[in-house]
Amino acid sequence: MAQKVVLKIMTMNDEKTKKKAIEAVADIYGVDSIAADLKEQKMTIIGEMDTVAIAKKLKKIGKIDIVTVGPAKEEKKDEKKDEKKDEKKDEKK
Repeated sequence: MAQKVVLKIMTMNDEKTKKKAIEAVADIYGVDSIAADLKEQKMTIIGEMDTVAIAKKLKKIGKIDIVTVGPAKEEKKDEKKDEKKDEKKDEKK
């Protein structure tokens, strides 16, 4: 089952570091998608991979904090439910 890992990388404050972090995570087996946000210094990784392996690779780049680890599919379902609720509210108006 795919999981979603959100990490905060303290040293990711420029494009060079962001590129290094993405390349490091891309080498790990089972990673499906990677998203990095420079403003918030966060990286979101989705796939069937080892979270510890990700943490070990990124520690070489700089200090990291694991924000969340959980299933990837639940978040998508919640978003769809929220969208449906919003659509129903709009229709009532």
